[in-house]
Amino acid sequence: MALGVLFAVGLPAHLTAAPAAATDIQVEQAWVRWLPADLPGAGYMTLINAGNSNVVLIDVTSPDYDGISIHQTQDEHGTSRMVAVASIALKPHSTVRFAEGGYHLMLMRPRRPIQPGDKVSISLHFDKGPAVSVPFDVRAGGTVTPQ
Repeated sequence: MALGVLFAVGLPAHLTAAPAAATDIQVEQAWVRWLPADLPGAGYMTLINAGNSNVVLIDVTSPDYDGISIHQTQDEHGTSRMVAVASIALKPHSTVRFAEGGYHLMLMRPRRPIQPGDKVSISLHFDKGPAVSVPFDVRAGGTVTPQ
């Protein structure tokens, strides 16, 4: 397993009525790129669907930010632009990486002072099962995702 934090969504299937697919989602390497002056931050992570069913990320919320949206950087005729994404499907046994130049979370209007070295809580809402709260490490703007 790669370095980073690993979370399983929900409880084992025999302890909850939630669909089994929700317990198959793992989150690794969750971090936020901090920018000064209340500029929007960016959230990165790796989502892994280790199960046999499709799971869809449908919303993202946080007690630490007024708004979070899912974006994807797209290249059109040599120009990069960010496009809002309503949801992300995770096929069985697949990985979706949120990274620079691809999918990322746009974190708007922090509700408290946030600095590098802090942790923020971000909840991932899926179409199956309960939301999962994930601690994201806050890093300064020039820090890159560990490999």
